[in-house]
Amino acid sequence: MPLIRIINQQQTRFNKMTLRVRLTAWYILLLGVTLGLFSVYLYGLLKHNLSRQMDRTLEVTVSETLNLLIEQQGKIKLKHTLGSDSVIHNLTEAGFVVRLTSRDGNVWDGFGHYQLLPQFVSQEIGFTNIKAQDKLWRIYSLKISLLNTQGWLQVSQPLQSVSKTLDHLLALMLLSFPLVLMIAACGGLFLADRALSPIERIIRTAEAINQDEITCRINYQGSLDEVGRLANTLDRMLDRLQTALDHERRFTADASHELRTPLTVIKGRIGVTLSRLRSPQEYVNTLQQLDQEVDRLIRLANGLLFLTRLEQESLVTQTVELSHLLEILVEQLAPLAETKNIEIIQNIELNLIVYGHADYLTSLFLNLLDNAIKYTPNQGMITVTTALVDKGVNIVFTNTGLGISPQDLPHLFERFYRVEEARSRQTGGAGLGLAIAYEIARLHQGFISVDSQPNQITTFTVNLPFQ
Repeated sequence: MPLIRIINQQQTRFNKMTLRVRLTAWYILLLGVTLGLFSVYLYGLLKHNLSRQMDRTLEVTVSETLNLLIEQQGKIKLKHTLGSDSVIHNLTEAGFVVRLTSRDGNVWDGFGHYQLLPQFVSQEIGFTNIKAQDKLWRIYSLKISLLNTQGWLQVSQPLQSVSKTLDHLLALMLLSFPLVLMIAACGGLFLADRALSPIERIIRTAEAINQDEITCRINYQGSLDEVGRLANTLDRMLDRLQTALDHERRFTADASHELRTPLTVIKGRIGVTLSRLRSPQEYVNTLQQLDQEVDRLIRLANGLLFLTRLEQESLVTQTVELSHLLEILVEQLAPLAETKNIEIIQNIELNLIVYGHADYLTSLFLNLLDNAIKYTPNQGMITVTTALVDKGVNIVFTNTGLGISPQDLPHLFERFYRVEEARSRQTGGAGLGLAIAYEIARLHQGFISVDSQPNQITTFTVNLPFQ
């Protein structure tokens, strides 16, 4: 339990470190493990290679020494000639120790400091390590036979040079290891600081954002790596949030204005009526005017509630006979068009089927047809046309009239936006009809667009997918 508690405490402390420090710590840990493994591998490889090199040198020395042997009085000895003495001198200067022994271990001859080696009887051909005079020796033993004499040839060399080389390498590794890790730590902190500097800007930007100030942006100008993409994504998210906030503020202001106007009218009418006694007919006229304003408030409230429901509701689709629905709606609004001598022309494909909400689609098409009738002058013309397109159908409503100016087209589907304020109030509109139509089309995975030629025609196009 104490060990687990200590581990948990250390992990908690590590998690509290900054990301920069943690990245550097992991980097140093990984580098330390890599250097450690590489050092062990390098040390082992060098030790193996030095040992093999020494063994080969001993084997070569044995081969050269065999050429110097002679049999003399039942013993194997080294011959002494001008050439052999030169070879013996060179081998002695190189640090080799050679001795010739009998099978029971008695020394017959040799050169070098062979007296320093303890006497031992070789059991088999090969390499042996012996420690003598605080030195470790590498000995190669070879069984030899000259005439009828048999013995052993032992060639040895101290392992001191190999040990010094390995010790020097080990000391170099131990000294350079912390230095390399220190340099790596400084470099890691520098690189982590460079890599995470955009995140610091993100933090500062996020801290500066509040409900009154959302215009701050990161404006990252570096490479499009993971951090760069994060910064750009956050900037785009802030753009969307600012657009939504501006939209909400504008909607709140417009809704307040739309509600204030009829309430002000109602308040004024009541105040004027109560300022003195009125005749019964005057009271009736005032109540009728108040009734109109209340109707306008009801329409506005219903429109706002409907828009809110559209934004929050998930669509439950059903089969809708689009051709039949359009024909019924045109037939219902035909009497209203006749009062203005407006001709409605239908070019509707037969047996058009879409999947959607029949009531919502009815509201969408009624809004467009009602607007077309309202803003089409007397003796004008309205055309309702359907056209099959890729994976869907276009329903096109065209009407003659004054049209819509180009500067008004981009804002036409915004809430409470009116092209002509006075005319909208006369027709009883609150600027929500086209916004509702736009939301209904979006809810059906479709879209609605508008095109207008001033003083000629205006065209609304609704695209609905088949599925």
